[in-house]
Parts: sequence; structure tokens; C-alpha cells
Amino acid sequence: MQNTFDFPVAWVVVIIIGLALLASSIRIVPQQSIFVIELFGRYRRLLRPGLNFIIPLVEQVAHKQSMRTRQLDVDVETKTNDNVFVVVRVSVQYRVSSADAVYNAFYQLENPEWQMQSYVFDTVRAQIPKQNLDAVFDNKDSISNDVKMQLRDTMEGYGFEIIASLVTDIDPDQSVKDSMNQINAAERERRAAEHKAEAEKIIKVKQAEADKESKILQGEGIAGQRRAIAEGLRDSIAMVTNENNDITSRDVIDLLKFTNYVDVLGSFDNSSSKVIMLPQPTGQLNSLSTDLMAAMEAAREGDKKPT
Repeated sequence: MQNTFDFPVAWVVVIIIGLALLASSIRIVPQQSIFVIELFGRYRRLLRPGLNFIIPLVEQVAHKQSMRTRQLDVDVETKTNDNVFVVVRVSVQYRVSSADAVYNAFYQLENPEWQMQSYVFDTVRAQIPKQNLDAVFDNKDSISNDVKMQLRDTMEGYGFEIIASLVTDIDPDQSVKDSMNQINAAERERRAAEHKAEAEKIIKVKQAEADKESKILQGEGIAGQRRAIAEGLRDSIAMVTNENNDITSRDVIDLLKFTNYVDVLGSFDNSSSKVIMLPQPTGQLNSLSTDLMAAMEAAREGDKKPT
């Protein structure tokens, strides 16, 4: 009875052990991954994506290498040629070049990211101190290319492909950024003041030109008005004196002067303004007559001149 009971148990134990060994021998490798297999600590082979088997308890997965593109961000603090401290962020995109390169990528470098970081530090700190701050911003692409070339020449031998190297940020000291912002603000204010002054200048020039033209036209109008008055008086006096020899030019002027005087007094009735009447000295009326006579004589002299 005891032997019949132990026999099935032994088989069960064997089956369980066999299934455990079978399960431990199965390795499923994801896409874009390579597994490095070692046999007693020595490189044995590579497992590619899919279902794979290893020898249980003998072979081991020493490393799982991703074949995807990865990014390494490195912050480098350095000083420019004009003694400005800046922090330059360099982003390096890299990957293992091929499945055959996994051996070199795993066994030749202890930490590939630290290795690449050292070369980034060396390249950036060799380039930045040769340039001032403005040139660093202008030559950002040149710095990126130098880092890429340096890493590519070095890391290709270890099985890594450098896809791109980008200078993603240049961060000066905060005091320097504040000074740069003040300089930019002052420059904008200066340009705004120049444009405003130029606009005011144009306005003043145009106003002066308009005033000049207005005064010229006003002067021409006054001159024409005076000329027409003088010619009218001349014609009126000539007409009256020709018809009646007893009337002189001065008599006509006194009559016209009196008529204009009365017209002016009559116009005050239609005015809405308050008018204060002052006595009119006779001397000023005689002066007006003299002025009118001089105007007529000037008009006559103008007609005698040949055109």
C-alpha cells in the first residue's frame, strides 16, 4: 500500500520540476530589444525579439539592451569670453547602432551615458570660453555640430550611433538676464522716442508749410482787395470829375469817406456785440483822406507803367 502511494507522488514531483525548468528556460524578448546571454559568466549569445529558450540554471540573461533611441540631457556650467557664467543644456539622442553592436555596447563601457557626458563637458567647455555671450547664442548650431562630431567619432567604436546633439537652452546668470532685459527695454524706448520725435517734426513742418501758404494767400487777398478799392475809387473820381468840373477829387473822397462812415455806424445795429462809441477827432478823418489820395495816385502810376 505504501509503495503504490509513493509512486504517483514521485512522478508529480518530477513533472513539477520539469515544468519549472521549462518555464525558467523560456525567454520572451520584446520588440526593439536584445538580451545578452552568459554561460557561467561568459558571453554566450544574443536573444532577438520573440520566443527564445535558454538552458536553465546554466545560462543567464546578463543584460537587456534596448534598441530604441534614447536621450541624454547634460547641463554644462561654463564661462564665456566676456566673463559671463552660463548653463548650457545639451540633449544627445543616441541608440545602439545594430544588434551585432550590442556586444561592444555592453562589454566595453561600464556606463555609456557617463562616458558621453564627459565628452559633452569637454567639447562645450572648449568652445564657450572662446566666444562672448551674444556669439554663444548666435553660434548655437555650431556648438551642437561640434558635440555631435566629437561623440560620433568616439562612441561609434563602442557600438553607439549619435543621431543628434542639440543645444536646447542657454541660461545666463539671473543678474545678466536682468541687465539684458533692461538694455532691450532702453533700446525700445529710444526707438519709440525717435519715431515720436520724427512724427512731431513732420507735423510741425506741415503746420509751418500750411501757415506759410495761408499767409501768402491772405497777403495776396489783402493786396488784391486794396488794389480793387483803389481802382474803384480812381474810376469813380474820374467819372465824377469829368462830368462836373466844379467837383474836385478831394470833394469826392470826402463824400465817399462820409458815406463809408455812415455805413459803418449802421452796421452796428445788426451786431450782437456791445459797442462803445468814442468821439472821432477830425484829424484822423483828414488823415484818412490823405491816405486815400495817396492810394489813388499810386494806382495811377501803376497804370502808366508799360506792361
